Amino acid sequence: MTGGDAKPAMPPPHRADAAAAPHDWLAGGFGVYVHWPFCAAKCPYCDFNSHVAKAAVDQPRWRAALLAEMEAARAATGPRRADTVFFGGGTPSLMPPETVAALVEAVDRLWGVAPGAEITLEANPTSVEAGRFRGYALAGVNRVSMGVQALNDRDLRALGRMHSAAEARAAFDVARAAFERVSFDLIYAREGQTPAAWAAELRAALAMAVDHLSLYQLTIEPGTAFGARFDAGKLTVPPDDDAATMYLETQEVCAAAGLPAYEVSNHARPGAESRHNRVYWRYGDYAGVGPGAHGRITGADGARRATVSPSAPGAWLAAVERGGGPSWAEEVVAPPDQATEYLMMALRLTEGADLARFARLNGAPLDPARIAPLVEDGLATADGDRIAATAAGRPVLNALLRALLA
Repeated sequence: MTGGDAKPAMPPPHRADAAAAPHDWLAGGFGVYVHWPFCAAKCPYCDFNSHVAKAAVDQPRWRAALLAEMEAARAATGPRRADTVFFGGGTPSLMPPETVAALVEAVDRLWGVAPGAEITLEANPTSVEAGRFRGYALAGVNRVSMGVQALNDRDLRALGRMHSAAEARAAFDVARAAFERVSFDLIYAREGQTPAAWAAELRAALAMAVDHLSLYQLTIEPGTAFGARFDAGKLTVPPDDDAATMYLETQEVCAAAGLPAYEVSNHARPGAESRHNRVYWRYGDYAGVGPGAHGRITGADGARRATVSPSAPGAWLAAVERGGGPSWAEEVVAPPDQATEYLMMALRLTEGADLARFARLNGAPLDPARIAPLVEDGLATADGDRIAATAAGRPVLNALLRALLA
């Protein structure tokens, strides 16, 4: 895990013959996501599709495969313009700058890159990778998302990170000199962390921040090293009350510093929000390229398809090199499922969801009888055109969604 920008998590779609609103994706825009699956080490908390390569990565071979998959994605989407490009992982800052340049050039050739498009690369703040930043900027990257995760060496070691706090600060300074926009992320509610310690660390982070921060509460995921330690009683996290205090203080301190929350875990100065992640949260289309990449693509037939590529790097590479089409499996997303996905994503945003758009996708509006109690309890607002989770509703978003959709 590198930078902290969100990866979309969607429920499995149901099959359907066609989409109800073939141009619905235009409300969210279109982005291209490229997944680089390799990391120097696997972080013990990470459940992303990342792998430590057992041998040197054949860079020309991987570059050719990513370009081939991008060609297949273009055939699936048809002509349109890319508003954003995002290199995620894994650790994309292990990619040579020339590979990044070739992929950015391919996006422009295949779709066309919108003027002023946001092109983001996730990076780990080690000294060696920081030295590549200028090469990435020359390749077209104009935004970097850095996986800092903590600002003290003890916690960085506990999180399995390979950099020190000093290296993170130095890499951040290099990034600021090379890119228009720099974001970084931190994890809070770490083992042994108190609300007072988090508040001090958050203020130190805000003193560094340019215009965007991603701030995530540590979650113990099944199948991770932390998950195994937690189950064995060898890892503890702060009690729920302390974690809730940290969350609330995060909202208050960031807002006071001019970086209010625009999404559950993301904070930005107005105008500096992550445009690529807003494609997900506003339920636009996105082409997923690379091992384990997910996509949502509306085809020429008007149907919206969920795509997912093989997650194992070797299996993905073999599938692409066999040729004859994209590596991914796909399913058509039924219009009511599109409505559910849209609401799940849009309610993460402070701006909320368009009720008319939900009704078009769903074939029926949200039941006012389900909305009213949430408004009365202060968990949501509804003004006739939009529904949004309040500051009190966002921490219990899953419960709010169950109340609306059950």
